[in-house]
Amino acid sequence: MTQPALTLYLAAPRGFCAGVDRAIKIVELALRKWGEPVYVRHEIVHNRFVVDSLRAQGAIFVEDLDDCPPDRPVIFSAHGVPKSVPQAAQARSMTFVDATCPLVSKVHIEAERHHQNGLQMVMIGHAGHPETIGTMGQLPEGEVLLVETVADVARIAPRDPRKLAYITQTTLSVDDTAGIVAALESRFPAIIGPHKEDICYATTNRQAAVKAIAGRVEALLVIGAPNSSNSKRLVEVGRAAGCPYAQLIQRASDIDWRALEGARAVGLTAGASAPEVLIDEVIAAFAARYDLTREIVETATEDIEFKVPRILRAPV
Repeated sequence: MTQPALTLYLAAPRGFCAGVDRAIKIVELALRKWGEPVYVRHEIVHNRFVVDSLRAQGAIFVEDLDDCPPDRPVIFSAHGVPKSVPQAAQARSMTFVDATCPLVSKVHIEAERHHQNGLQMVMIGHAGHPETIGTMGQLPEGEVLLVETVADVARIAPRDPRKLAYITQTTLSVDDTAGIVAALESRFPAIIGPHKEDICYATTNRQAAVKAIAGRVEALLVIGAPNSSNSKRLVEVGRAAGCPYAQLIQRASDIDWRALEGARAVGLTAGASAPEVLIDEVIAAFAARYDLTREIVETATEDIEFKVPRILRAPV
């Protein structure tokens, strides 16, 4: 039987970013250096396939430092942790490695600098997300006010409206964040913004690629985890850019093929913590069902690489 024709538009860039690459490498190098088990506080990155792969190599994932024995190394996830966590690890004389993405660390440093200059912080982010918890935890309680929406801007009550700065989670929607920033600047004209955009290059680039694809396709699939902020934002960006159907999937088995019936053009991208092997798996699933044409839509090239911590570069 003749297979229906379909063009699969592949977003570029997509998938792993430099911070995710570095975090995974840190766990692998720690296992090589200290043997198993190595403990990891929270998922190293938000992807079940990656976490399961590292678990098979000897990593043990926990949510609380108290679940880690003091005689085994512990790694802090790429999302960052409150200051209290490394302080607690030091108090227990634990060996620990911080896998916080350097671009998240940049936001932490920024918040600390503004605090030292007497400014109260406004953080644009998602309540309960590990990165937001980690960033707010860099400063004393009450020094960071969280806003998630434009409506939240009207509700916050800063100590002194003339002494404010704002920071953002690195994985937000670029367009949504711009609206919240505009509301902050309108209500607090003296507010100070980041020296350089807090939303990371990988988030920005992946959203731009989705926008370039959205108008050409009838459906968009985003490979990523349900708890991955940057992946969920890609779904939202696709819908906002005019794609009539957008679905977040973890791998090929999650595809709703009935929703794609009759489609002749589908877009495919992946969040910054989704490995290329899952992208290949989805492409293979389409190739098995369709007379497939692949077209790459490239909006940026990425060549950033982050070094692993010195402790893992030293001889065993």
